[in-house]
Amino acid sequence: MVRYENIGKSYEGYPAVSHISFEVGEGELFGLIGPDGAGKSTLFRILTTVLLPDEGHCFFDGHDVVKDYKYVRRNVGYMPGRFSLYQDLSVIENLEFFATIFQTPIEENYDLIKDVYKQLKPFEDRRAGALSGGMKQKLALSCALIHRPKVLVLDEPTFGVDAVSRKEFWDMLKNLKSKGVTILVSTPYMDEASLCDRVALIQNGQILMVDTPEGIIRRFDKRMYAIQTQRIYQALNALQEMYDWQAYSFGQEIHLYAPETIDPSSLTDRLKAMGIEDVSVSLGEPEIEDCFMDLMVSSNIAENAE
Repeated sequence: MVRYENIGKSYEGYPAVSHISFEVGEGELFGLIGPDGAGKSTLFRILTTVLLPDEGHCFFDGHDVVKDYKYVRRNVGYMPGRFSLYQDLSVIENLEFFATIFQTPIEENYDLIKDVYKQLKPFEDRRAGALSGGMKQKLALSCALIHRPKVLVLDEPTFGVDAVSRKEFWDMLKNLKSKGVTILVSTPYMDEASLCDRVALIQNGQILMVDTPEGIIRRFDKRMYAIQTQRIYQALNALQEMYDWQAYSFGQEIHLYAPETIDPSSLTDRLKAMGIEDVSVSLGEPEIEDCFMDLMVSSNIAENAE
């Protein structure tokens, strides 16, 4: 349904994305996962005809997005990162406006948005600018879906939204996927990667890996040791003295990526000998974020070596 072929885009000589190629299948929930500034929004703006690529080609349902931009605009639903609806219009006025733009009555496609819009129904006459963050998110999604698009493109839709609203939103995406909507979603939250059918990990405008969440974890070729201590900063410094390996703080613990097996009790004793008494070490199971951190560092090392 979507195909990027060697896409490149620069701003004032600085490359935002370079040599990007990947495909998204029909009916797939595909995630573009990476931190701010990685190039996610640039790729989505190219797909939705907001930006022109400097090189390469992007295809939407078999149509070149540059040559057939009118087809793309009729058949894509785009929810940008910033809330971009009319703040002074009411909820229902915003929905009616977008339905009018796409020359479709609300009733014709209401079945697609009813599960989302029913939560907005009690606030139909409230101005969009007066809605909570979660409600703004639902209104933007309803407006992006009202013309029944072939592809729904969501640029960091859960950024700045509370945990409950984030879960509700992903439940809505799963429901839309079950109705045959192809969905591309970007997010800086690594825990949301596991909710996608496939993901592309992106950093500094380059794709590090494309696979299922399970496939990415299976490719992790190190052992991850979870180190729990109240003295995280001191423990990180101690690990850097002991090993030339990657170690990062993850919440209340440290994750150490070891290319070889180590004895947890032996490492615990060594850390205690260095003055870090309240410490425990155990072999852990890597998650998507562990894989991303390892890939990111490996990519930076390879770039610096060239």
